[in-house]
Amino acid sequence: MAFDVCIDIGGTFTDCLVADKNGEISIFKAPTTPGEFEQGFMDVLKVAAEGYGLHAKNFIEQISLIVHGSTVSTNALVERKTVKVGLILNDGHRDMLVLREGPRKGAFQWKLDYPEPYVPQHLTKTVAGRIDARGKVVTPLDEEAVREAARYFRNTRVEALAVGLLWSVVNPEHELRVAEILSEEMPDIPVTLSHEINPMPREYKRVIAAAIDASIRPIVRTYIERLETALTHGGFQGELLLANCVGGMMPVSEMLRKPIYSVMSGPTLAPMAALALSDEADIIVGDMGGTTFDVSALRDHQVIITPDSMIHDDNLGIAKVDVRSVGAGGGSIARVDGGGLLHVGPHSAGARPGPACYGKGGDEPTVTDANVILGIVDPDYFLGGKMPLDSKAASKAIDKIANALNIGLQEAAWSIYTTANHNMVAAIEEITVREGINPRESFFVCGGGATAIHIAEMVDILGLKHYMIPRYMAGLSAFGGLISDICREDNAVFLTSNTDFDAEGVTSTLVSLLERGSQFFDGADVAEAKRKFEFSFRGRYEFQSFEIEVPFSAPEGRITEEMLPELVEAFHRMHERIYSIRSDGDRVEFVAWKSRAIGKRSGQDLLRRQSLAEHLGETSPKTHRDVYLGPDQGLRPLPVYDLNNLGAGARLSGPCLIEGETFTALLKTDHHGVLDRQGNLNVSVGKVAAEGLAR
Repeated sequence: MAFDVCIDIGGTFTDCLVADKNGEISIFKAPTTPGEFEQGFMDVLKVAAEGYGLHAKNFIEQISLIVHGSTVSTNALVERKTVKVGLILNDGHRDMLVLREGPRKGAFQWKLDYPEPYVPQHLTKTVAGRIDARGKVVTPLDEEAVREAARYFRNTRVEALAVGLLWSVVNPEHELRVAEILSEEMPDIPVTLSHEINPMPREYKRVIAAAIDASIRPIVRTYIERLETALTHGGFQGELLLANCVGGMMPVSEMLRKPIYSVMSGPTLAPMAALALSDEADIIVGDMGGTTFDVSALRDHQVIITPDSMIHDDNLGIAKVDVRSVGAGGGSIARVDGGGLLHVGPHSAGARPGPACYGKGGDEPTVTDANVILGIVDPDYFLGGKMPLDSKAASKAIDKIANALNIGLQEAAWSIYTTANHNMVAAIEEITVREGINPRESFFVCGGGATAIHIAEMVDILGLKHYMIPRYMAGLSAFGGLISDICREDNAVFLTSNTDFDAEGVTSTLVSLLERGSQFFDGADVAEAKRKFEFSFRGRYEFQSFEIEVPFSAPEGRITEEMLPELVEAFHRMHERIYSIRSDGDRVEFVAWKSRAIGKRSGQDLLRRQSLAEHLGETSPKTHRDVYLGPDQGLRPLPVYDLNNLGAGARLSGPCLIEGETFTALLKTDHHGVLDRQGNLNVSVGKVAAEGLAR
């Protein structure tokens, strides 16, 4: 078979990256089809087939692997279109999802309405039975109460069930028995157990993860079944892998077992791409699509994992790659409020109807419309000329803002442009400064079709000195999927501390995690030589309320007493990195342990196979275009360079535009770029960079 493919569904476009048997990568786009995502999935495969001059069925038959980042579960949660869930808890703990955890911010927002629990109380039942923190059965399980709850749920026609009992993470006996009874009473209803989906000591996060997983399980299963049916009818005979939220891929069977790992999975692929594209220690990744701007960061060249991702008012429960989103995509709608202030986002024109310039019925002013009016985006060369834009419709839409602010059309477009930039800068500062990363000392990697239009001003605001515009920027998440490994994370609770460290107990815990990972590898047909494990622990100073995650090395999962000082020092360093303080004399508690099972794929070999020919001769623009650069500079003719005509070593200095088939980049004054062997534009800022280029 000749092709490997990654398909990432975004808010406006569905991206498809294809690697052929020679390692050459091509990118294709088709409009996203909300409500029928599998249709957009097949549409973009047809576009790719046309790009290779093949019939769709003949192209699909030659695909050996498809990796896919889906937004189905995320959309269901964001739009509150999940299935009806029944929840079983311990007696006396019916309010677990009502009370949640103590808030870490917003202490003075005393006028807020208290949010509704994720599972309403009329669908929450409690049963007698108790297991203590050491795993001892204190009170036997009331099995008749479980059967009574099942009868109630059957009458209320719930579509999924979740079970969250206290200390099931230490002894799952009661949860397993509840599941057996529910399968007898309601054999057609899926059941999620908290100790299986999220084995951690915090009961709220275990239970909310179980409830969320149950609420999307039928939705994810239906989508995957429809997708597999469409692919089978299309002639696909290869392997399908699905992106997860921990920065890797899962086989379909594993995702069906834990569908919560599909939540926010698409955006986690962009930092995985940046990890492969750059060797810099601290990296900011900004992915601006049609609906949102997703920002993530790499600290010490490792992805940042957060246990505190939110879905509306609820924690997701499980740890995931830390990606923050703001409503600042190309389709974000601009408006002027009653006080005369301009806002951009969070509402978006989406894929249907899209920005006004798409000519599909949209009439609201969006960021993309503004970029057309400014002259940055060429309406005749959008997507390489495959999708011409309607500049008159864009003018009509932006004119609403111009009239509301009593300014000119281009000034209004510039105001939208700069407002969107500042929204994205705020998101970047949030994820960097709060995670102990100095943005000024970081390297920025652009992702998404629109980021390179906005990055120059954002870099100047933030004070960054270096950034990259990847060749496959417009499909950075899809590129991340194409090169990412198969991956799964397993967690286990084992509480110990540096004052009474139980090395034998920790080793036993890690070995059990290795066994789980090995079973995963066996099911995914990962060869022994391709298997890799990474470890981390969640630790805290004594009396702290929350833990931080700290990576460490443990050959074959073995921990000895001699390794304790190294573990403690690693915790102190990470605590200081995040919070700017360390307390060497305080007791360090190790709460939970995690293994990351990584099945190495050959995808990253694609990077080594990308080799652009050396650029010869002068770097000449293909044309010049008038671009409005704000009230200070006004309308200026800028040189426009064709990315396809540039080779490795080509040097560009702003102000100028660079056009690829799937993106446009704007370089400002004192921004100087050099194209590398992989076709990525590495940009340095400042006069020193200009002198380096001259040499």
